Amino acid sequence: MSDILFSSFDRIGLITLNRPEKLNAFADRMREEIAEAFREVAKDDAIRVVVLTGAGRAFCAGADIGYMQELIEREDWGAAKALVDIGATVVSLIETMDKPVLAAVNGPAAGGGANLALACDVRVAATGASIGQTFNKIGLHPDWGGTYFLPRLIGTSRALELVFSGEMIGSEEALRIGLFNRVVGDDVVMDETLAWARDLALKPPLAIAMAKRSIRDSHQRSLQDALQLELEQQLQLFKSSDAREGVAAFLEKRAPVYRGE
Repeated sequence: MSDILFSSFDRIGLITLNRPEKLNAFADRMREEIAEAFREVAKDDAIRVVVLTGAGRAFCAGADIGYMQELIEREDWGAAKALVDIGATVVSLIETMDKPVLAAVNGPAAGGGANLALACDVRVAATGASIGQTFNKIGLHPDWGGTYFLPRLIGTSRALELVFSGEMIGSEEALRIGLFNRVVGDDVVMDETLAWARDLALKPPLAIAMAKRSIRDSHQRSLQDALQLELEQQLQLFKSSDAREGVAAFLEKRAPVYRGE
């Protein structure tokens, strides 16, 4: 059985981490499969939104500790580097993808699994979910983009607090400090995430893609640069078929049908 499951429907690509017996901890080949799944959905024009979740009772427990122990005992630093490198590849694919990526955090998200969730554009969490920067419990440092995404979501001091503690925090606290966008019942987390994804899939793809890129990159720009980019992208969208359709549908009091053109 594959460690990664993929399906598509309603213009949604659903990627499921599939090692439930190991709390979806990253196996050796699994990381490459995650990257390949994101590469495929990025280039599939039929898919407008991506949902990432875990099978069973966890989102992702991070690294497979047994595998890491083998690397340390063998002093296989090349394989250790590859382990971290593929995590960097995955979160870079998520951030640079034009399509919205939603995480359905159905249970614990620890270490690299936590940062995989944080790399997604938004996170819907189950009431029983938890998240934590557990790296120093095994003498390690955050990876999978944790040092980048965490302070941008919750600020430097609070990010350091979570990294220093290494503890898991519950869904309500994660919602309060801004790590989760929504918290819903355990039995409806996928339903709620897919409902959000279906709504996004009906929205104008060009406008969504440009907004994602503008906001994702905003920390690199001055206000004046951001205003100039808004002008350029707004003018580009004014000329699109999607804007023509959106305005017409609004005036005609009907639902728009966007084609991404």
